[in-house]
Amino acid sequence: MELSDFLVIPATEQHVGYAQQICDEMAESAKARGTGIARRSPEYVANKMREGKAVIALRKSDKAWAGFCYIETWSHGDFVANSGLVVNPQFRKVGLAKAIKKRIFDLSREKYPKAKIFGLTTGLAVMKINSELGYEPVTYSELTQDEEFWKGCQSCVNYDILTGKQRKNCMCTAMLWDPVEKERELRERIEMKAKAKERLKQITKKSSLLKRIEAKLWKSTKKMITAFIARHPRTV
Repeated sequence: MELSDFLVIPATEQHVGYAQQICDEMAESAKARGTGIARRSPEYVANKMREGKAVIALRKSDKAWAGFCYIETWSHGDFVANSGLVVNPQFRKVGLAKAIKKRIFDLSREKYPKAKIFGLTTGLAVMKINSELGYEPVTYSELTQDEEFWKGCQSCVNYDILTGKQRKNCMCTAMLWDPVEKERELRERIEMKAKAKERLKQITKKSSLLKRIEAKLWKSTKKMITAFIARHPRTV
């Protein structure tokens, strides 16, 4: 079984029949990890599909559900979270989590190009994928302060830890992708590349000039030697 055996696509109305399976697996996965997750109802997941704010993975051969992730928006669209990433246990170890994460990230950028994309996770695999996408670890204070978002943590087994620390930190690692910061980094890379290109151009120009000078000197020297030999044939 390979990644090419699966479709990773934006979910739509036609996929709402998978909602219950997805929610059941989300709960089971959280239980198996011994960590918390904001519980979502099948209707909530189905609505995300209808709104075009989710990505689903299906096996090509029989359209069996293989994985899922959805988009949530907070602070009037200033922040976006890619939540509920889950992969069907029978289809793990083929790279689906990474493929789904990449597709939901791209979908988030398409729908909310100016939003900061963030995530809270205890999973090392998810952290690795986030890092590859350009997320940076941040403090909780840099995330959305929308109360509705934090209410979603109430169903987490670690909620008491979160509230006990005044939402400053918890068991999850906060990661953020900031479009403004990424644009700045891109501009800096472009500027550095332009400067490097200009330096190379100057070096090439100097090298070319030196070669021309060297060629002229050699030509002049050859003429002098030829003239000397012509005037003093017996000396040579």
